[in-house]
Amino acid sequence: MTLIKSISGIRGTIGGKPGEGLTPVDTVLFASAYGSWLRMRFPGKRLKVVTGRDARISGPVVNELIRSSLVSLGIDVTDIGLATTPTVEIAVTETGADGGIIITASHNPGEWNALKLLNEKGEFLSAEDGLLLQQIAEQGDFTYSEIGSMGKIVTQTGWDIRHIEMVVANPLVNTEAIKRSKLTVVVDCVNSVGGLVMPGLLKALGVNEVIELYCEPSGLFPHNPEPLPENLKDLSEAVVRNRADIGIAVDPDVDRLAIVCEDGSMFGEEYTLVAVADYVLGITPGSTVSNMSSSRALKDVTERHGCTYYSSAVGEVNVVEEMKKRKAVIGGEGNGGVILPGLHYGRDALAGVALFLSHLAISGLKCSQLKQNYPLYVISKNKMTLRDGLDVREVYDAVRNYYKGSSIDERDGIKVENEDGWVQIRASNTEPIIRIYAEAATEKKAEELIIEVKEVVKKI
Repeated sequence: MTLIKSISGIRGTIGGKPGEGLTPVDTVLFASAYGSWLRMRFPGKRLKVVTGRDARISGPVVNELIRSSLVSLGIDVTDIGLATTPTVEIAVTETGADGGIIITASHNPGEWNALKLLNEKGEFLSAEDGLLLQQIAEQGDFTYSEIGSMGKIVTQTGWDIRHIEMVVANPLVNTEAIKRSKLTVVVDCVNSVGGLVMPGLLKALGVNEVIELYCEPSGLFPHNPEPLPENLKDLSEAVVRNRADIGIAVDPDVDRLAIVCEDGSMFGEEYTLVAVADYVLGITPGSTVSNMSSSRALKDVTERHGCTYYSSAVGEVNVVEEMKKRKAVIGGEGNGGVILPGLHYGRDALAGVALFLSHLAISGLKCSQLKQNYPLYVISKNKMTLRDGLDVREVYDAVRNYYKGSSIDERDGIKVENEDGWVQIRASNTEPIIRIYAEAATEKKAEELIIEVKEVVKKI
């Protein structure tokens, strides 16, 4: 069993012993810590928290534990039920809530679940707030409310419709162009909450024909839910079989977007943000932001528009912080996460779909042709499990010493850059592993960079 407690929240496999898996005890502990953190943040205020969940089988049980914990702390709960991560983020601000909890393990397989924690802005907690919350959880010193001052639970529906309406109404979204293009789109929602919003969004955007693949929110994932090429074979085949213009895949909580071209080839999740940024910058010039593990293609495209690109440490909260600082018009992460400030500060696959289809329709190109407009880089992503007792700082020291004299960025792990490409090694925020990413002009060169770093790590 696995349980990861971090400043990002709590994530683990369901079951096992407390402290070893995501058990009821651990869920109540972190929900109570979050509620206690909110009470410290807003002393004396009657608090309200929005909760929502993806379609995982464990969702209803985890949700009930969270709701009961918050109510026992005197906090009112607005439960919006099955909902995407960006939908919950929007609901927090639209209802004037003081925070939110999304019950989802994102791209992790079905045996996992997690608590994603939001502040009153509908954004993930800062590192400082996350650390404070973790300390509160470790101390476990909670004061629950007496019977007369307990919170209440209200259920609300319709937030998926509201979310769709907000996306379609965004001035950057061109529904007329999409309608004129008479697009056929295949969408794979991995049997989670994407099935509740993506078909409806596509129809509202004016897509001519929507072909649904795994859109029943049963929580029974038909394949590994991470939207990577090796997991999207069914979608690729369906696009070709149905002579569709494009295929769309989202992860279980719908904050990541992957695109399949009309010929069944992958557009590349790294290029989702690149293409969307190209479209946005053509209408509203401004700065862009992505994390350090994302493709340098975004920098190239941004500079092509005469604008400035900035990078941040990995993690949505870091990207958002940098976007606000730079007043970016578009940003996100290279895993297919698009953040459109005019909508809200969170990765949102609905916004990504609307902007990408607008771009595709206006360009008049096939999806595979559109891809050719962008610098061709190849990112290789790998990971290693460290032996027990090995401090990740030892790994960083070894990599730093090996590449002494090179350009090294240490804002998030170790990233080494040169003219041929870059390689980065960093500890995962969500899994007990280290990630090794490399980018170069060819797959062979990127793989060579990965192998080089792995050999350095193996020696220790």
